[in-house]
Amino acid sequence: MREGSPGRARLAVLALLGSILVPLVTAGLRSVLWVLAGIAALALAAVGVWWILAHTGVVRVLGLVLALAAPAAVLALYAAAGMLWAVCLSLALWALALAAARSALPSGHTASEPTATTTPRHPWVLMNPRSGGGKVGRFDLVDRARAAGCRVTLLDGDQDVTELARRAVAEGADLLAVAGGDGTQALVAEVAARHDLPFLVIPAGTRNHFALDLGLDRDDPAAALEALAEGVELRIDLGYAADRVFVNNASFGTYAFVVTDPAYRDAKARTTLRTLPGLLTGEDAPRLRARADRTHIDGLQALLVSNNPYGRAVDAAHPGRRGRLDSGLLGVVCVRVGNAAQAARLVRGPGSGGALIRLSAATVVVEADTDTLPAGIDGEHVVLPSPVVCRIAPGALRVRVPRRRLRTTRAGDGAADWPGVVRLALSSLRTP
Repeated sequence: MREGSPGRARLAVLALLGSILVPLVTAGLRSVLWVLAGIAALALAAVGVWWILAHTGVVRVLGLVLALAAPAAVLALYAAAGMLWAVCLSLALWALALAAARSALPSGHTASEPTATTTPRHPWVLMNPRSGGGKVGRFDLVDRARAAGCRVTLLDGDQDVTELARRAVAEGADLLAVAGGDGTQALVAEVAARHDLPFLVIPAGTRNHFALDLGLDRDDPAAALEALAEGVELRIDLGYAADRVFVNNASFGTYAFVVTDPAYRDAKARTTLRTLPGLLTGEDAPRLRARADRTHIDGLQALLVSNNPYGRAVDAAHPGRRGRLDSGLLGVVCVRVGNAAQAARLVRGPGSGGALIRLSAATVVVEADTDTLPAGIDGEHVVLPSPVVCRIAPGALRVRVPRRRLRTTRAGDGAADWPGVVRLALSSLRTP
């Protein structure tokens, strides 16, 4: 476990005090009114976004105007009052305080240590030539993998990925690897976990959030092949939604319904704007219920269940970062917004009147008043029988990674423990 940093703790406390003192010195008690005006502008902008997403026609246009005009009006007021520089400086100090506070304390847990491994004799790699806009060809991954001793199978779009991986195991493969997106990674990872074989991630997909959280360089997919000759192994968790494995997340509700539209793949933004009003406020709008261990939540529009918790609230399309992949817990993000007032409460973040709820649990049961539930499993659309039981399999997957990787955790992920930060800062000032 890493030691706490008294210097960063002091910096966090000083930056926090500075973010409060700058507006107070500049505008006195009136600064409270300026803060309230800023919060009100963010709330109005959130209402505008809700109108854009949940309505059509004139109401959608009004929502666009409100979402743009509310923040612009407050910034204009700040500038007219000579407060804009003070607000910007205060926000910068506040961001510095959060970053320093989150990195000042040692983590409350220790990730599993990498273990040394022997070089695989019969590695097998599945490659999707179309994934990531053609990264397999652009980075010459086929020839590089073969030069490293791998047997390469190219995916043509009509093959059963799981069956290909099973066949490779039956033919003697002692390592399974994938150069492709996270959905394909999950299918092969399940086979690797079932046979307790090491698994290698080659980030040749579009987003590759799994690779990012493993510390791999998404801009240089070929670098992952270094793990074959000089690699270490990590034991990480796998998530399950019913019988489907996910390495990142399983999403339910509005996003899962949107991606079922055949037009979504070619026109994502247009399809989303066209279908969301009916999904959010229509008579057939999905309403989900969830049980996360002993916590019951109902009336949900969207639910994201992740393989280990994310460091901040996310949506299914743009997930954040996970500080670790071996906590043995699922992350749960619930959205319950039925009107403009609840949308405004989202400005307060998690715990905002029940509009945004974040939890962690070992098991999550998702259900609705239907026999089946559409879901997005690592971005792939599936339909699962309801209720859907999501669970975590601790340490189920052996992942082989290069010895030299990018940093896998970020100080910006996770909440700041301010009481602990203050204690650390004060303790460093005491004389022995």
